[in-house]
Amino acid sequence: MDTSTSIVELLTSTASLSDFQHAVLWALIVGIILAFVLGFGMGANDVANAFGTSVGSKVLTLRNAFILACIFETLGAVLVGYNVTDTMRKGVVDVAIYKDNPKALEVGQVAILAGCGAWLIIATIFKLPVSTTHSLVGATVGMSLVVKGAEGIVWMKIVSIVASWFISPLLSGLISTILYLIVDHTVLRRKNPFHCGLRALPVFYFFCIAFNVFAVSYQGSKILHLATVPLWLAFLLAIVIGAVVAAFMHFVAAPRLVKWINSSSDVENPEETEESEAKKEISVVTISEPESKVAPPSSQPRGFIEQLKHMIKSFLPARDRQEDEKTLKIFSSIQVFTACFAGFAHGANDVSNAIAPLTALISIYRNMDVMQEGETPIYVLLYGVLAICVGLCVLGHRVIKTVGQEMSEINPASGFTIEFGAAVTALVASKLGLPISTTHCLVGSVVMVGTIKSGEGIDWRIFRNIALSWIITLPVSGLISAGIMFVLKYTI
Repeated sequence: MDTSTSIVELLTSTASLSDFQHAVLWALIVGIILAFVLGFGMGANDVANAFGTSVGSKVLTLRNAFILACIFETLGAVLVGYNVTDTMRKGVVDVAIYKDNPKALEVGQVAILAGCGAWLIIATIFKLPVSTTHSLVGATVGMSLVVKGAEGIVWMKIVSIVASWFISPLLSGLISTILYLIVDHTVLRRKNPFHCGLRALPVFYFFCIAFNVFAVSYQGSKILHLATVPLWLAFLLAIVIGAVVAAFMHFVAAPRLVKWINSSSDVENPEETEESEAKKEISVVTISEPESKVAPPSSQPRGFIEQLKHMIKSFLPARDRQEDEKTLKIFSSIQVFTACFAGFAHGANDVSNAIAPLTALISIYRNMDVMQEGETPIYVLLYGVLAICVGLCVLGHRVIKTVGQEMSEINPASGFTIEFGAAVTALVASKLGLPISTTHCLVGSVVMVGTIKSGEGIDWRIFRNIALSWIITLPVSGLISAGIMFVLKYTI
């Protein structure tokens, strides 16, 4: 009797699943198409941010930036991107409230994809770097408000994401600023910045490589069986691989780098070069002379405020300083690496967000289970990356100009610090499962480094437009998604 009952239940559930799949097949097909549109918009907008500073500093051409972006976005998405995917699928709205109506959640993913994709395309047309992550959050909330009202929305998660609007650019900007000041004090303001830069280069590579290796190996990809790597082993791997790369840079790459820089340097006016070196020596003597003598009372800062201003001014980069071109070429080599690092971090954080609705569509379609217990299929990640690469190559140049050229003037030294700070912030957030915006991180770093950087400021008009686009991203994508869901709910 029990066996026959089980067979009847199995047949009933199979028939029910078959009916469900037949009813929502159109949503799956439309969703797959819209997921490509969303990925296209993300590639044209978000990925362009990640490589905008490298193109702006002329370290990478657009073509090379596109090639590297496609490679490292893919690696980041596959190796690190699982945590954020789960957050976007099940963390913004409590999907358990759709247990009695999985069709509503399935159709809702179509509205989410359409709302987010439409806003990304619109923002790209107007050359505004916006956040795919926050577009998806807004679209998800808009869809759920139409179907279930405020029920099931995880408001604390929304609050944490809104808080990240301010925390991520500030944190990223702070890391980039500290790193730029370190570069300034150890290399750029030295009497012989070129040789100081060569000595510091292996150290910078060590930290970049070590951090990246640790991010990949600790709680890493389940595909590569890295999820169970213990903390001590991940830390050891990071130190060892970072040290090996640093040693390679010092003993093998640095001599070749010197030859390349010397051969490519301008040697047409050697007399002018000697004259500039003589001026540097005179300026150094003039600056260092007061240290050996007691300055007259009239030249000493008076009062605590004046002393503080004097100290801050001497600590920050000189506004009228002309950077040494040969030294900047040293940073060109490491900025190529940090550009890849930034692309990897973007793939880890944002690519996963873009394919989250498609992952939900496929998971619900397969088993009619709104809880979506299965892992994100690798082919879904690769499909998202393909769409992103197409969007980057077709329209990515528009936002690259805004971030890398129009908002602030960027050279290889500042570009290196901007990209590293943004990548560190984005990767840490990926590990914590917090869907922050890589866009916000990069723009925050550009603004803060550009503010303290010598002789170069920020185009605050462009920054105002970008900040405004950040504020309206969540409500606009939410409204578009809600409008589409209002129409689609009659199919449920």
